Amino acid sequence: MAAQSASLGFAATAGGGYQVEALDVGYMHDIHAMFFRSATLGLRVGSFIDEGAIVGGARGIVGALWFSTRTGLVHLADVGNETNPQPFGWDVTFEASGYASSAPPDSLSSPWAAISILPGVRLGDGPGAHYSFVAGPTVFLGHKTDVRAFIGLRFEIPLAKQKPHP
Repeated sequence: MAAQSASLGFAATAGGGYQVEALDVGYMHDIHAMFFRSATLGLRVGSFIDEGAIVGGARGIVGALWFSTRTGLVHLADVGNETNPQPFGWDVTFEASGYASSAPPDSLSSPWAAISILPGVRLGDGPGAHYSFVAGPTVFLGHKTDVRAFIGLRFEIPLAKQKPHP
């Protein structure tokens, strides 16, 4: 994994009459603390979607600041050609988020928090790009506590290292 990466992705929650659909942008840095191998700080911007609406289900705008840590890759296989194989495996992401919204559903009051445990599969490890799919439970902690399914697609791009100026 690169020492620093930009993380781009899509995040969604599902279930219970509404869902959140959002784009993620984050800054990832390598860490080596216990079993964690990376930490990411990011911004999530999207909307609430009313699952009962056939047309025009957008209900409100939602934004979040999130922090996540991820375990190392448990290697399952190598994919690609023999000269440049890419590792494929699974890992677990732990995420904490703080949300705010223009028109939250009745079960949430703005702002609210969420915590998630997200097992996932990832392609790539080391200095190149990484692709991952995560899915798991997220607990919304607001006016009422609510558990939802979280699904995320993430693409991580290593950032170039700058050389010191003489």
